[in-house]
Amino acid sequence: MSKKRVLIVTQEMEPYTAVSTVASIARKLPQYIQEHGMEIRVLMPRFGTINERRHRLHEVVRLSGMNIIVDEDDYPLIIKVASLPGTRMQVYFLDNEEFFKRKQIFTDDKGKHFDDNTDRMIFFCKGVLETVKKFGWAPDLIHCHGWMTSLVPFYLRKAYANEPIFKQAKVIYSVYEHEGAEALVERFAEKASINNLEPDDLKPYQNGTGVTLHKGAITFADALIVGSKDLSDLVKEEVSDKEKPILDFQEAESYLPAYLDFYKELLAS
Repeated sequence: MSKKRVLIVTQEMEPYTAVSTVASIARKLPQYIQEHGMEIRVLMPRFGTINERRHRLHEVVRLSGMNIIVDEDDYPLIIKVASLPGTRMQVYFLDNEEFFKRKQIFTDDKGKHFDDNTDRMIFFCKGVLETVKKFGWAPDLIHCHGWMTSLVPFYLRKAYANEPIFKQAKVIYSVYEHEGAEALVERFAEKASINNLEPDDLKPYQNGTGVTLHKGAITFADALIVGSKDLSDLVKEEVSDKEKPILDFQEAESYLPAYLDFYKELLAS
């Protein structure tokens, strides 16, 4: 029997970045899942804070060379890879000089969110799916971590709904606190409606005049994991309101086996 394939999509991962608890979970989870018999791929942004020499990143020429369209402009997608220290696992990095060269991650030196965070998120989420297509590697499960991945469930169910490589994939979205909606510009829906989608398709991501990324991701995911102990009452209500599998918050000593069991239940259903 072939191994189940799990794609981890994350905005952060130790030792490359360590902005929040996302980085720690995204570091430990793939290794644990791999050690328990599943095949793993990890994709994350190649932020400018990542030291390529220290972490031994190198370009994967056969995967690079694609262009990702964001708001009618073309941006080259460069794929880099590194071996995760202490494991037999590789991490793939999505890079673009326009979006990821700067030496900060989500905010500038004064703590202000970058004006192009919407574009960066769209580039990353679309780039993830295009990269997996180029892998020719059909995932059974896709697990998204962090607000920067929140468009992946939507794109899978709408823009890439007819792609054979994703037909069997189930999508888990981990809900964390501080989902970053304040980083996004007014033209969010217009920009994010890729591949002939319409801005109205993005309604689950909108709350009046604002943007609620977790709300949209919760809507389109097949299953949810509560990744943070402290969520706002509104987010808790949105999570509990959905009739889909939900794994409640797990403490540090128990989340790895709990996540694995949750994976197995989803893959068996």
